Amino acid sequence: MAELDPALSRVFSTVLDRNPGEAEFHQAVREVLDTLNPVVARHPEYAEGSIIERLCEPERQIMFRVPWTDDQGNVRINRGFRVEFNSALGPYKGGLRFHPTVNLGIVKFLGFEQIFKNALTGMPIGGGKGGSDFDPKGRSDAEVMRFCQSFMTELYRHIGEYTDVPAGDIGVGGREIGYLFGQYKRITNRYESGVLTGKGIGWGGSLVRTEATGYGTVFFTREMLATRGLSLSGRRVIVSGSGNVAIYAAEKAAQLGAQVVACSDSGGYVVDEAGLDIALLREIKEIRRGRLTDYAAERESATHHAEGSVWDVPAEIALPCATQNELDGSHAKTLVANGVLAIAEGANMPCTPEAVSILAENNVLFAPGKAANAGGVATSALEMQQNASRDRWHFDHTEQRLDQIMVDVHARCAEAAETYDCPGNYVAGANITSFIQVSDAMLALGVI
Repeated sequence: MAELDPALSRVFSTVLDRNPGEAEFHQAVREVLDTLNPVVARHPEYAEGSIIERLCEPERQIMFRVPWTDDQGNVRINRGFRVEFNSALGPYKGGLRFHPTVNLGIVKFLGFEQIFKNALTGMPIGGGKGGSDFDPKGRSDAEVMRFCQSFMTELYRHIGEYTDVPAGDIGVGGREIGYLFGQYKRITNRYESGVLTGKGIGWGGSLVRTEATGYGTVFFTREMLATRGLSLSGRRVIVSGSGNVAIYAAEKAAQLGAQVVACSDSGGYVVDEAGLDIALLREIKEIRRGRLTDYAAERESATHHAEGSVWDVPAEIALPCATQNELDGSHAKTLVANGVLAIAEGANMPCTPEAVSILAENNVLFAPGKAANAGGVATSALEMQQNASRDRWHFDHTEQRLDQIMVDVHARCAEAAETYDCPGNYVAGANITSFIQVSDAMLALGVI
């Protein structure tokens, strides 16, 4: 970690004191502050206006009880969360995560990251995040519906197309968004399409939204490689996870000529030297809700490994697309030893600080999640545009918009890194350019 400017150090001490036990939130804040020394030196107005302190304190934190009934008639209780972090650029925007690991600290970490990610897209959206410790895995459709209806019965009073626009995340796909939107419509008596994104295509959703995060991660990787005269074509690629982001990152990498040979789930990882069969993987994961052991059983060229890590598989490109802090220092050393050229985070903060440091020391191209996976929220904003104009765009048109947004995100990160004397450092570039954009807006709006 860098030695912080005194003003930044005071902010971080306050964050630690006010948010005890929230390790992921502390990590996310420190990662941003570590890159801001040169910004504070050139722009004392940010410290004088307490911009950094305000950025680290959510505008609103909502926590509520979610009671629901399972198929056996038992009453279950979960916790629901929504952290509305910063609205300087527009209405709060960020996903809902349903997973047993969700707590207030996780949601604050995700919401803090979302501020900067959303700013990078250039779209008029602020940062927020939410979710619950409910686990949809193994639950019937009826149970998921009853939970979502109970969750929205509280959440509806805090959201709206001009206030806060949730979307999906881990554990929240089209099924969950449908139940949530149905309950919102039922309670409010309004067909307010723009209140949620990730909706079904037939009722206000956007083409490419499902693919957007994974596709965008690969578009950013392509732009990074181009700075060194390299391309994805013929490169050996590994992906962690096998959910929405991982599947479509693998699909787009393969479309651009790469050979994607491995992915993972909670039961291990699969290696397919013939290249992953994306159609089979999608069927098993999205339709059957199966496991990678099923993929290996049906694919002669594939082997399943219950032990070890997907990062043990030699590759030139690695795309961590599962969850936070999944790729640590030992994994980074293994990837470097195996000749990795570039890593782009499809998930939110999947690389530990030690891993990021090792990659930098070995001149590996590294794209932080707030930049590399910004395509998902960018396409959510495109869905909001379509809803506002009662329009619907073709797949190719929307994908072209996504591609151009990711080209612009890369260019802004690279330019900021150059301007602040750290060329090629995409972590610093992403943090600096997004921080300046949000901070300038906050100064313009006054002390609110």
